[in-house]
Amino acid sequence: MQNITEIEELIKLISKLPGLGPRSAKRIVLKMINNREELIKPMAKNLADVYKNVSRCKTCGSLKSNIVGCNNCENIKQKFNKICVVENIADQWSIEASSIYQGYFHILGGTIASAGHRKEDLLINSLVERVKKDKIEEVILATSATVEGQTTA
Repeated sequence: MQNITEIEELIKLISKLPGLGPRSAKRIVLKMINNREELIKPMAKNLADVYKNVSRCKTCGSLKSNIVGCNNCENIKQKFNKICVVENIADQWSIEASSIYQGYFHILGGTIASAGHRKEDLLINSLVERVKKDKIEEVILATSATVEGQTTA
């Protein structure tokens, strides 16, 4: 393989994504290079837009548009009396995809014992404030069934 620094760096970055190793990353990079106009150009623009316009909500931990605001905790169209507490955004997306839950979400940002997180690192204080402020009647703890998940709950 040719030693082109930009391609090597792109392969390294893509192989850091979950479920992708160096071989998969190489195939993706080749596909992108062979379809420059359809893939690379719009992807670069979209990544720049996401970097600039999307962030984590400081109140609920969900992803939010910096332009529109948070669809989760700033949703004034619907008022809910329950909140589902999850460890990460992937958990929120899984529950939303099932369509079995209608209510607010609160993303803690991990578990107490995982990756060196302390209780202070998680959005626990903002959860307590939301429950009081929004008059939440039901808190559903949807943390994982691991020691860390149960410790956090």
